[in-house]
Amino acid sequence: MISKLNLENILFLDIETVPETQHFSDLDETKQILWDHKSKYQRKEDFTAEEFYERAGIWAEFGKIVCISVGYFKIQSEELRQFRVTSFYGDELKILNDFKNLLESHFNQTKHLLCAHNGKEFDFPYIARRMIIHNIELPTKLNLFGKKPWEVAHLDTLELWKFGDFKTYTSLKLLTNVLGIPSPKDDIDGSEVCRVFYEDNDIDRIIVYCEKDTIAVAQILLRLRGDAILTDDEIVHI
Repeated sequence: MISKLNLENILFLDIETVPETQHFSDLDETKQILWDHKSKYQRKEDFTAEEFYERAGIWAEFGKIVCISVGYFKIQSEELRQFRVTSFYGDELKILNDFKNLLESHFNQTKHLLCAHNGKEFDFPYIARRMIIHNIELPTKLNLFGKKPWEVAHLDTLELWKFGDFKTYTSLKLLTNVLGIPSPKDDIDGSEVCRVFYEDNDIDRIIVYCEKDTIAVAQILLRLRGDAILTDDEIVHI
Protein backbone atom coordinates (compact mmCIF):
# COMPACT_ATOMS: atom_id res chain seq x y z
CA MET A 1 0.00 0.00 0.00
CA ILE A 2 1.12 3.53 -0.74
CA SER A 3 0.82 4.53 2.93
CA LYS A 4 3.43 1.90 3.85
CA LEU A 5 6.09 3.31 1.55
CA ASN A 6 9.09 4.86 3.27
CA LEU A 7 9.20 8.38 1.87
CA GLU A 8 12.96 8.55 2.37
CA ASN A 9 13.38 5.78 -0.22
CA ILE A 10 11.74 7.81 -3.00
CA LEU A 11 13.51 10.17 -5.40
CA PHE A 12 11.02 12.65 -6.85
CA LEU A 13 11.90 14.27 -10.16
CA ASP A 14 10.84 16.37 -13.11
CA ILE A 15 12.58 17.21 -16.38
CA GLU A 16 12.44 20.14 -18.77
CA THR A 17 13.15 19.63 -22.45
CA VAL A 18 13.55 21.75 -25.58
CA PRO A 19 14.09 21.06 -29.29
CA GLU A 20 17.69 20.01 -29.99
CA THR A 21 18.26 23.18 -32.04
CA GLN A 22 16.61 26.56 -31.80
CA HIS A 23 15.37 26.59 -35.39
CA PHE A 24 14.12 23.92 -37.76
CA SER A 25 16.56 25.28 -40.36
CA ASP A 26 19.46 24.42 -38.04
CA LEU A 27 18.76 20.70 -38.56
CA ASP A 28 20.53 18.90 -41.36
CA GLU A 29 18.43 17.87 -44.35
CA THR A 30 18.04 14.27 -43.24
CA LYS A 31 16.84 15.28 -39.78
CA GLN A 32 14.38 17.74 -41.31
CA ILE A 33 12.87 14.96 -43.43
CA LEU A 34 12.72 12.63 -40.43
CA TRP A 35 10.97 15.33 -38.38
CA ASP A 36 8.50 15.88 -41.20
CA HIS A 37 7.61 12.18 -41.12
CA LYS A 38 7.60 11.90 -37.32
CA SER A 39 5.33 14.87 -36.73
CA LYS A 40 2.93 14.38 -39.63
CA TYR A 41 0.21 12.64 -37.62
CA GLN A 42 0.22 15.15 -34.76
CA ARG A 43 0.26 18.31 -36.87
CA LYS A 44 -2.00 16.99 -39.65
CA GLU A 45 -2.65 19.80 -42.15
CA ASP A 46 -2.71 22.54 -39.52
CA PHE A 47 1.04 23.21 -39.41
CA THR A 48 4.06 22.73 -41.59
CA ALA A 49 6.92 20.66 -40.19
CA GLU A 50 8.85 23.88 -39.58
CA GLU A 51 5.95 25.58 -37.79
CA PHE A 52 5.48 22.53 -35.57
CA TYR A 53 9.16 22.26 -34.69
CA GLU A 54 8.83 24.37 -31.53
CA ARG A 55 7.11 21.31 -30.00
CA ALA A 56 9.93 18.94 -30.92
CA GLY A 57 11.22 18.92 -27.36
CA ILE A 58 8.67 16.31 -26.28
CA TRP A 59 10.34 13.67 -28.50
CA ALA A 60 13.68 12.33 -27.24
CA GLU A 61 14.84 11.81 -30.84
CA PHE A 62 14.46 15.52 -31.64
CA GLY A 63 14.84 17.17 -28.24
CA LYS A 64 17.21 17.45 -25.33
CA ILE A 65 17.06 17.82 -21.56
CA VAL A 66 18.01 21.21 -20.15
CA CYS A 67 17.13 20.56 -16.50
CA ILE A 68 16.48 17.63 -14.17
CA SER A 69 15.21 18.61 -10.73
CA VAL A 70 15.13 16.07 -7.92
CA GLY A 71 13.80 16.05 -4.39
CA TYR A 72 13.95 13.67 -1.45
CA PHE A 73 12.73 13.50 2.13
CA LYS A 74 14.79 13.58 5.30
CA ILE A 75 12.54 12.67 8.21
CA GLN A 76 13.69 12.71 11.84
CA SER A 77 10.22 12.47 13.37
CA GLU A 78 6.57 13.12 12.50
CA GLU A 79 7.10 16.71 13.56
CA LEU A 80 10.49 17.22 11.94
CA ARG A 81 10.89 16.57 8.22
CA GLN A 82 12.61 18.21 5.28
CA PHE A 83 12.15 17.96 1.55
CA ARG A 84 15.46 18.75 -0.12
CA VAL A 85 15.44 19.92 -3.73
CA THR A 86 18.30 20.37 -6.17
CA SER A 87 18.77 20.56 -9.95
CA PHE A 88 21.12 19.43 -12.68
CA TYR A 89 21.46 21.82 -15.63
CA GLY A 90 23.88 23.01 -18.31
CA ASP A 91 25.33 20.70 -20.96
CA GLU A 92 23.01 17.72 -21.48
CA LEU A 93 25.81 15.16 -21.24
CA LYS A 94 26.79 16.55 -17.84
CA ILE A 95 23.15 16.64 -16.71
CA LEU A 96 22.70 12.98 -17.54
CA ASN A 97 25.97 11.85 -15.99
CA ASP A 98 25.35 13.83 -12.81
CA PHE A 99 21.86 12.36 -12.53
CA LYS A 100 23.21 8.85 -13.14
CA ASN A 101 25.84 9.38 -10.44
CA LEU A 102 23.12 10.39 -7.98
CA LEU A 103 21.12 7.25 -8.73
CA GLU A 104 24.11 4.96 -8.46
CA SER A 105 25.49 6.49 -5.28
CA HIS A 106 22.30 7.17 -3.27
CA PHE A 107 19.28 5.49 -4.90
CA ASN A 108 20.62 2.20 -6.21
CA GLN A 109 19.09 -0.29 -3.77
CA THR A 110 16.02 -2.47 -4.36
CA LYS A 111 14.03 -0.40 -1.85
CA HIS A 112 14.57 2.84 -3.77
CA LEU A 113 11.91 4.22 -6.12
CA LEU A 114 11.72 7.01 -8.70
CA CYS A 115 8.54 9.12 -8.75
CA ALA A 116 7.26 11.64 -11.33
CA HIS A 117 3.94 12.80 -12.75
CA ASN A 118 3.39 10.96 -16.04
CA GLY A 119 6.91 9.68 -15.46
CA LYS A 120 6.27 6.26 -16.98
CA GLU A 121 5.15 7.83 -20.27
CA PHE A 122 7.55 10.77 -20.39
CA ASP A 123 10.30 11.48 -17.84
CA PHE A 124 11.74 8.00 -17.30
CA PRO A 125 11.83 6.85 -20.95
CA TYR A 126 13.02 10.28 -22.13
CA ILE A 127 16.00 10.23 -19.76
CA ALA A 128 16.82 6.64 -20.74
CA ARG A 129 16.64 7.39 -24.47
CA ARG A 130 18.83 10.47 -24.16
CA MET A 131 21.38 8.45 -22.16
CA ILE A 132 21.51 5.83 -24.90
CA ILE A 133 21.87 8.54 -27.56
CA HIS A 134 24.86 9.88 -25.59
CA ASN A 135 26.28 6.35 -25.18
CA ILE A 136 25.78 6.39 -21.40
CA GLU A 137 25.21 2.99 -19.82
CA LEU A 138 21.78 2.96 -18.21
CA PRO A 139 21.65 2.94 -14.42
CA THR A 140 19.73 0.04 -12.87
CA LYS A 141 16.70 2.17 -12.04
CA LEU A 142 16.19 3.07 -15.71
CA ASN A 143 17.18 -0.23 -17.30
CA LEU A 144 13.87 -2.06 -17.76
CA PHE A 145 15.08 -4.74 -20.15
CA GLY A 146 13.91 -8.16 -18.98
CA LYS A 147 12.21 -6.84 -15.85
CA LYS A 148 8.74 -7.93 -14.80
CA PRO A 149 6.22 -5.12 -14.13
CA TRP A 150 6.51 -5.52 -10.36
CA GLU A 151 10.28 -5.25 -10.59
CA VAL A 152 10.19 -1.77 -12.14
CA ALA A 153 10.99 0.71 -9.36
CA HIS A 154 8.91 3.57 -10.75
CA LEU A 155 6.02 5.45 -9.16
CA ASP A 156 3.78 7.67 -11.27
CA THR A 157 1.38 10.08 -9.57
CA LEU A 158 -0.71 10.27 -12.73
CA GLU A 159 -1.10 6.49 -12.75
CA LEU A 160 -1.93 6.46 -9.04
CA TRP A 161 -4.62 9.09 -9.60
CA LYS A 162 -6.18 7.09 -12.45
CA PHE A 163 -7.04 4.19 -10.12
CA GLY A 164 -7.03 1.87 -13.13
CA ASP A 165 -8.96 4.27 -15.41
CA PHE A 166 -6.77 4.63 -18.49
CA LYS A 167 -9.21 6.76 -20.49
CA THR A 168 -8.18 10.06 -18.98
CA TYR A 169 -5.18 12.34 -18.51
CA THR A 170 -4.98 14.69 -15.53
CA SER A 171 -2.36 17.41 -15.70
CA LEU A 172 -0.14 18.32 -12.78
CA LYS A 173 -1.75 21.76 -12.67
CA LEU A 174 -5.27 20.33 -12.49
CA LEU A 175 -4.39 17.71 -9.91
CA THR A 176 -2.68 20.18 -7.58
CA ASN A 177 -5.73 22.43 -7.88
CA VAL A 178 -8.31 19.79 -6.95
CA LEU A 179 -6.13 18.51 -4.10
CA GLY A 180 -5.64 21.96 -2.61
CA ILE A 181 -1.90 22.10 -3.31
CA PRO A 182 -0.20 25.41 -4.24
CA SER A 183 0.08 25.56 -8.02
CA PRO A 184 3.56 25.07 -9.51
CA LYS A 185 2.42 26.81 -12.71
CA ASP A 186 2.41 30.37 -11.40
CA ASP A 187 5.04 31.70 -13.79
CA ILE A 188 5.64 29.77 -17.01
CA ASP A 189 4.27 26.49 -18.32
CA GLY A 190 5.76 23.75 -20.45
CA SER A 191 4.87 25.43 -23.73
CA GLU A 192 7.07 28.42 -22.83
CA VAL A 193 10.24 26.57 -21.83
CA CYS A 194 11.62 26.57 -25.39
CA ARG A 195 11.25 30.35 -25.69
CA VAL A 196 12.68 31.02 -22.23
CA PHE A 197 15.68 28.79 -22.99
CA TYR A 198 16.55 29.88 -26.53
CA GLU A 199 15.30 33.46 -26.69
CA ASP A 200 15.57 34.68 -23.10
CA ASN A 201 18.58 32.52 -22.19
CA ASP A 202 17.06 32.30 -18.71
CA ILE A 203 17.97 28.85 -17.37
CA ASP A 204 17.44 30.06 -13.80
CA ARG A 205 13.75 30.64 -14.52
CA ILE A 206 13.47 27.13 -15.95
CA ILE A 207 15.18 25.65 -12.89
CA VAL A 208 12.69 27.36 -10.57
CA TYR A 209 9.83 26.05 -12.69
CA CYS A 210 11.25 22.51 -12.75
CA GLU A 211 11.84 22.47 -8.99
CA LYS A 212 8.29 23.65 -8.33
CA ASP A 213 6.98 20.73 -10.38
CA THR A 214 9.17 18.31 -8.43
CA ILE A 215 7.82 19.68 -5.15
CA ALA A 216 4.27 19.38 -6.51
CA VAL A 217 4.81 15.69 -7.31
CA ALA A 218 5.89 15.08 -3.71
CA GLN A 219 2.89 17.04 -2.44
CA ILE A 220 0.52 14.92 -4.53
CA LEU A 221 1.97 11.70 -3.16
CA LEU A 222 1.57 13.05 0.37
CA ARG A 223 -2.09 13.84 -0.31
CA LEU A 224 -2.68 10.39 -1.81
CA ARG A 225 -1.26 8.89 1.39
CA GLY A 226 -3.43 11.12 3.59
CA ASP A 227 -0.40 12.96 4.97
CA ALA A 228 -0.08 16.69 5.59
CA ILE A 229 1.46 18.56 2.68
CA LEU A 230 4.79 20.32 2.99
CA THR A 231 5.03 23.82 4.36
CA ASP A 232 7.45 26.36 2.94
CA ASP A 233 9.68 25.91 6.01
CA GLU A 234 10.03 22.19 5.26
CA ILE A 235 11.31 22.72 1.70
CA VAL A 236 15.06 23.23 1.42
CA HIS A 237 16.82 24.14 -1.83
CA ILE A 238 20.38 22.83 -1.98
